[in-house]
Amino acid sequence: MTDAATDTGPGVPGERPATPAGVPDPARAAPRTPAAAAGSPAPPDAAPDWRRLDRRSLLVTAQLLLGAAFGAGVPVGAGLAAHLDFRAAVAWVLAGCVVLLGGGLAVDVLRLRHTRYRVGADRVELRTGVLFTSRRSLPRDRIRTVDLTAHPLFRLLGLVKVRIGTGDQAAAGESALQLTPVRRAEGESLRRALLRRDTTAAPAGDDPRLAALSPGWIRYAPLSFLTPLLALTGWGAVMQVSQWFGAEETVVDWVRDTFSPLPALWTVLALGSIALVTGFVGSLGVWTEMWWSYRLEREPDGTLRVRRGLLTTRSISLEEARLRGVDVVEPLGVRLSGAARVEAIATGLSRKDGEDEDLSALLPAAPRAVVDEVTARVLRAPVALTRPELAPHPRAALARRLRRSLGAALVPVVMLVALGAALSVRGPVYAGAVAAAVLLPAAALLARDAYRSLGHGLAGPYLVVRSGTLRRSTVALRRDGVVGWTVRQSLFQRRAGLVTLRATTAAGAQAYAAYDVGEAQGLRFAAEAVPGLLTPFLVTGAAADGRAPAPVPADEDAR
Repeated sequence: MTDAATDTGPGVPGERPATPAGVPDPARAAPRTPAAAAGSPAPPDAAPDWRRLDRRSLLVTAQLLLGAAFGAGVPVGAGLAAHLDFRAAVAWVLAGCVVLLGGGLAVDVLRLRHTRYRVGADRVELRTGVLFTSRRSLPRDRIRTVDLTAHPLFRLLGLVKVRIGTGDQAAAGESALQLTPVRRAEGESLRRALLRRDTTAAPAGDDPRLAALSPGWIRYAPLSFLTPLLALTGWGAVMQVSQWFGAEETVVDWVRDTFSPLPALWTVLALGSIALVTGFVGSLGVWTEMWWSYRLEREPDGTLRVRRGLLTTRSISLEEARLRGVDVVEPLGVRLSGAARVEAIATGLSRKDGEDEDLSALLPAAPRAVVDEVTARVLRAPVALTRPELAPHPRAALARRLRRSLGAALVPVVMLVALGAALSVRGPVYAGAVAAAVLLPAAALLARDAYRSLGHGLAGPYLVVRSGTLRRSTVALRRDGVVGWTVRQSLFQRRAGLVTLRATTAAGAQAYAAYDVGEAQGLRFAAEAVPGLLTPFLVTGAAADGRAPAPVPADEDAR
């Protein structure tokens, strides 16, 4: 984000870019004012090429406010009716709705009247604000993303929200401009114009479609961690709504009367099953809403474009020049079914920005063969770079994972046993024994799986690191995108001869780690991955006695 009042930034070098249809060119559109005729530039505010947002935003705002008024008015009215006359309660609710609707529309009218944008030959400018005006601009040669989003009301009216980003690692929202809303045709015109680059066209016969939705992929949706969360959310929603209408006790009585003939254990299992079915259905709905009509394409201008969405449609463009690699993510349930999903590692998509985290998704959970094919085509590689033969890590890494996993599993066991001892009752002690019988073997299995998931290696211009068990991640990162290495060694790692290497980069999560790798093994890997970057920080004399080089103790962090 730059402020046009203070940042005059460089313009586009060379020839002036052509302006496509639908995007105004100020050089042609602006009439010659008296000041311009006299040789002095016209004031920017006087230029006629400032454009307004679409006024149908008022219809959208009105519908949203009416929905909110209805959603809040019903429970509020029910509550007032318990203390007031029915007509008086309705009158109060209607008065509140009128105030809410009028106030919201007034605010939106002011927003529309004081929001302008224009696309010039060198910059995109946005002017907003009523009491305190803000004027921001982005150089066109630094624009890297133009994403279009349309929720159902926007789609009904033919509108889209346009988000124009530069890909700079600035604070969330400061490196982007948002136009909410504009006509869909105008949004598409802006996307094509602002992402136009002088790139080499794709080879003839090269299929631009990299992936398309297969309906069978929906079977992976209930295997995510979202399913139990949706189950809990469903129960919470039922209790919240019943509380609004004063029917909380009715719901509890209904559950008690329905399941009273069953033993307590069967009641718990029945309620758990109902919750899981709710989560199952909810996860299918969320997946359908997010990934309906999914397509991943490579456009001739060197842009990867993802289009998806059932009710809210999204068109996400990612310039290939910003791509530094991919992350193949395998949550435990999805991995056990032989699937994975793919996320992009690109500059300007910081994981600190919650919105950008969603923008990095390139492929939903899909069979591993499809994942390998898509990653290879996205990275323009002959084979999948995320499945090379990775070097295993020392056995000492297994011991560390066993200690941490078993220690975490022992915490509830010890607490239950201590509670039973303190209260002199056997129930918590028995529960602790059951927890130990279940949790300790599971913890050992997870620790072993986490150790087997560790690995690192090189694959052409990429380095590959893998780690994790509940969420296994295999990262293929361009070696020329690594700007530094961080070598960390705790006291326990030092005693075990292990280090953790982090390859720092300007893209994605900013750093990707090879955990608990052997000292010599890790330093050799870092030196081979990016020759010369770590060498000045190594004690070269240590190799003379047959031992591996070690990092300088006084300066372990090398960037």
